[in-house]
Amino acid sequence: MKRTWTIIGVDDVSSSFNWYQSLLGLPATLPGHPYFGQILDTDGTVLLCLHELGAHEHPSLMRPDHGTPGNGLLLFFRVDDFDQALHRARSLVTRFEQEPDINPDTQTREFSLRDPDGYYVTISALPAA
Repeated sequence: MKRTWTIIGVDDVSSSFNWYQSLLGLPATLPGHPYFGQILDTDGTVLLCLHELGAHEHPSLMRPDHGTPGNGLLLFFRVDDFDQALHRARSLVTRFEQEPDINPDTQTREFSLRDPDGYYVTISALPAA
């Protein structure tokens, strides 16, 4: 079995941690460190890692003035509770980047928004089984 651990640089790990847990409907927990946290699914699968920008001098996680946050990156989550995710998302942002619609390629419902650090996030419904 192989898994990817997507790590994004964020300004405030705790705040972003809470934001993603709220968006994905996950139980509230605390990040493991002030500079790093893993957003885990209820089965323990790592969904996303959050790393404080500039901590530990990782070249690709420097301050945003060294590049454009989110450029070339799309965070894409498939969820089994699309309507609830949509409701949660509306409570987290004032506007969507893409309003809920049917993706013509996948024929699934999806919407897109920006996280607190400017990353583009798309939420897509899992197809009915």
